[in-house]
Amino acid sequence: MLALASALHLTRTLDASPARILRTLAVGLFCAAGLVLHAAPSHAADGPAPAKANAAAQPGGRIVDIAQVEAAIARGAIVWDVRSADDYKRGHLPGAINFGDAGKVLRDEQREDFLPTAAIAKAFGDAGLDPRQEVVVYGGRGNAYAYFGGYAVRYFGGRNVSVFHDGFEGWQEAGKPVSTESHQRPKIALTLAPNPAIAATTDEVVKRFNAPGVQVLDVRTRKEFSGDDIRAIRGGHIPGAISIPVEQNWQDPEAPQKLAKKEAANTAGLALKDRSALEALYKDLDRNKETIVYCQSGVRASETAAVLETLGFKEVKVYDSSWLGWAAKLSAPVENETFLNVGALTGQLNAQINALKRRVDELEKQLAKK
Repeated sequence: MLALASALHLTRTLDASPARILRTLAVGLFCAAGLVLHAAPSHAADGPAPAKANAAAQPGGRIVDIAQVEAAIARGAIVWDVRSADDYKRGHLPGAINFGDAGKVLRDEQREDFLPTAAIAKAFGDAGLDPRQEVVVYGGRGNAYAYFGGYAVRYFGGRNVSVFHDGFEGWQEAGKPVSTESHQRPKIALTLAPNPAIAATTDEVVKRFNAPGVQVLDVRTRKEFSGDDIRAIRGGHIPGAISIPVEQNWQDPEAPQKLAKKEAANTAGLALKDRSALEALYKDLDRNKETIVYCQSGVRASETAAVLETLGFKEVKVYDSSWLGWAAKLSAPVENETFLNVGALTGQLNAQINALKRRVDELEKQLAKK
């Protein structure tokens, strides 16, 4: 939506070329489409469901339940709320810090890659988020950005990081105290360095995707995997990749659609499946192999990567650039390869630009009359 707003602004300036406008709108549309699965509703419609312990979580595991969160808080752990500032103001875990939506404060909105390391270090330092300390990350129930936040802390040096999957809704439903007061930690000076052991680059995946000791897991939707839903310059998947969409980790994979249609009263369906169900879901994967997980831009992949680590997979890596990086490297092979119909997209974008311009003109006329 920010990219769309920027493009609309460009239409009102003299130096905005059509090509620039179309490019900005296209990125905005791809970003909006790619994040649909991550946008968990911020509240229940008709009241909370009874809280249940997260059976997938184990002591010391990557995914934790309420009791483990409370124990971590008692130990003095940093609790990071990755939701928007507005959601945080409406209510959060006592003592939790927040410095905005993790998807926006950590990533370049155009490329969907991490911001420069120095910028991340400043964001963490200003918030007092020290990766060397114990960190618990949460968002809305089932929201992959909590996992992405946890992955970011680990990627920049954190060694004791966990994710509270049930998030704010789970905390509320358990009757735990909620705060609306902003909590500030003292600022610290940080120098961060990426940890390549938990990540994979496009060049690395190109070299290793078909190696005997490597398995590649695609956690996008079935239509993205098949090439029917194109969210980059090309559609399809990495040859040999195994398709297990991230929503299969949840109690009800259809929960986002049901919530959008108001067919579900709350976010209970976004709760993580119990351990036995998750074991069954990933039974055909070899937990002793190197497992490279990818999605559209690394966010959904970070959730499944954490699930696999909780289940005991030995070497799990997030392919951070994911499909955006793979599709853009035209020499990288693609199975079920399809290409974006630029002509059709241009027509759609032109129509949207014209509609937006007409709407702005109408609003300006209405304001002029007042």
